[in-house]
Amino acid sequence: MSKPKVFEKPIGVKDYLPGAVAKLRHIERDVLACMQSWGYEQIITPTMEYYDTVGVASSTSDQKLFKLLNNRGTTLVLRSDMTAPIARVVSSLLKQADFPQRLSYHSNVFRAIEEEAGREAEFFQTGVELVGDSSAEADAEVVALAIASLKAAGVERFKIAIGHVGFLNGLMEESLPGRKDAQEQLKGCLLGRDFVGYREQLRKLALEESVQQELEGVLRLRGGQEICEQALQLKVDEHARASISHLCEIWDVLKAYGVCEHVLIDLTMIGDFSYYTGMTFEGYAADLGFPVVSGGRYDNLLAQFGRPAPATGFALKTTRILELLGDKAENEIERTLVVYDSEGRGDALVKAQELRAEGVNVVTERLNEASSVLDQVLKQEQRSFTYKGVAYTALLSFEGNGIKGGSAT
Repeated sequence: MSKPKVFEKPIGVKDYLPGAVAKLRHIERDVLACMQSWGYEQIITPTMEYYDTVGVASSTSDQKLFKLLNNRGTTLVLRSDMTAPIARVVSSLLKQADFPQRLSYHSNVFRAIEEEAGREAEFFQTGVELVGDSSAEADAEVVALAIASLKAAGVERFKIAIGHVGFLNGLMEESLPGRKDAQEQLKGCLLGRDFVGYREQLRKLALEESVQQELEGVLRLRGGQEICEQALQLKVDEHARASISHLCEIWDVLKAYGVCEHVLIDLTMIGDFSYYTGMTFEGYAADLGFPVVSGGRYDNLLAQFGRPAPATGFALKTTRILELLGDKAENEIERTLVVYDSEGRGDALVKAQELRAEGVNVVTERLNEASSVLDQVLKQEQRSFTYKGVAYTALLSFEGNGIKGGSAT
């Protein structure tokens, strides 16, 4: 293998230039403020964890974990999600804290990828975990907060699809008793949203017509509250019926929040993490083909850390939201340029400090022979202008005794 060039970086990671970082921090700040207003406190966990604890507990498949050895030969992993690390903290450092616990985060996570997949190996997530509450109220809270967080991030058009893994598990066990391989094949198709493949798999199973029609009818179970009523008409076990009843309760709470316009029930939803045990959901923006948020209930994870407790939560795909928003956050930045000559330096730098204390973004620069652009701005009293590739909304010029002129906000 040839040695990488000095400007190259590993596949799947990227550099974020100043404009992108400004947008990313804008999203992070506004979303975390939204979460805080709902009572969620921010937590930070290590980038590296032990493989035998967090790595094993993570839902990420072993081949997608970034592993490394420390100087003692112990296997570590770069965190592949935030749910397992937070479960570790709740079960240790926060063991004496009462339930429920509401925690938020903004972090980068890492997943090994196939080079040809075109996916990112490092990306950012902003999310919450609500630990210690098994109710439909808790599930509805995280869905409603996900909606509020997307709005805070600047995403205007989106839909949240909610489902329940208990319904599909119960339906398939009732229709295909003991046929685990067939069940997993069908679930795999639903997970990949491959509905054509799902129908093809059903035909290969050579089922009774009534059973095939019932399993194929799952694909039509997408819509509003009426979907719950339709699902209850199917031949499902008590576990599946309880799952639908739970979804109905969630819908009622979401109705009270006034957010049902953003939500649809989708009983083909299965969730892409093995630790999901109940309600799952994904959110899609109108202008992006990938989910911008996903979450669900995972009641078995904390038991792996010695503190069994129900839990639910979600993660915003912050990196995808960054791509979706374009230049919105950057356009909101206002900067003032303060220029000066040797005699006006003192007054100029004092003024710059005063403006910064007021929260104004200020750049200072000594006048030189290339000041014709600035002179033109001063003469025309332009509201905004670009100088050396940077956009400004105000200009102050100090020459000799005091301010010579300016175009200020």
